[in-house]
Amino acid sequence: MNIHTILNREGGTLKTTDLDRFGALIKAEFRLHGHAIEVECVKGSEIVDAIKRAADRDDLDVLLVGGGDGTVSAAATALMDHSIALAILPAGTMNLFARTLQIPTAIDAAVVALAGGTITEVDIATVNGEPFVHQFAVGMHARMVRMRDRYAYGSRMGKMVASTRAILAALGSLPEVEVEIDIDGEVRRLRTPALAISNNIYGEGHLPYADDPRGGVLGVYICETRDRGAMTRLTVDILLGKWRQNPALRTYAARRVTVDYRGSKRRDRAVRDGELRDLAQSSEIVMHPKALRVLVPSEATFLP
Repeated sequence: MNIHTILNREGGTLKTTDLDRFGALIKAEFRLHGHAIEVECVKGSEIVDAIKRAADRDDLDVLLVGGGDGTVSAAATALMDHSIALAILPAGTMNLFARTLQIPTAIDAAVVALAGGTITEVDIATVNGEPFVHQFAVGMHARMVRMRDRYAYGSRMGKMVASTRAILAALGSLPEVEVEIDIDGEVRRLRTPALAISNNIYGEGHLPYADDPRGGVLGVYICETRDRGAMTRLTVDILLGKWRQNPALRTYAARRVTVDYRGSKRRDRAVRDGELRDLAQSSEIVMHPKALRVLVPSEATFLP
């Protein structure tokens, strides 16, 4: 295979990684498996343009990106319904889509696993035509990200500390979002502090990411409490993968969801793959089965 690698110098663990050594490791491991590979290192501000340039090439089989969830989401957006496959070196804080694809979270181990990997197709979702690989959310998650971004952090650990502070602050002042939601034709109007829609349904017993990237359905999660104690328990249960047992969370599986927002504040009121976005008056979320080609470890259990 012909592979182009883009490393985000400012992405998570890559900030403190010797990129010359790491680039040499990538080249050596992939060439050992008979692949042609090149490595490009760019600033965070240049990552989207670098991804677009690579996606426009007609001589590539795989685009390998190293960075956080924002880098991964940008690459997936460029490669949806594309012949070039996406490969991920997980260098972010949570690396949730990489976990779904069963890619090791240690970047050196990820290189080894992917060099001997295989290409397959997995699902991707869109909100108003914009792809996401993990989650689209409104309410508390958006407030938490807005608060987190007010805190200064310069490392992965710093971001985790900032995220914890932001969660605690958001729990102290719960939002309330009024929406009309259509779940596969079933319409209801509700007020909720948190609404999230995931690309495939979260697994149990771990962080909130899907176990099956080829499940073909959206997961819909609606919080039904504004009690701070109950919301705190729900937050912990979600992080521990015990969300199914929590009575404050209503869940659904769907192929198409429409969220009509009844509020007036729209700026930075939504989160798509961990990044703040303005919330449209109407958001249509659609599942696209097997619309993204990916390189995954050959021992991934979801492979046919």
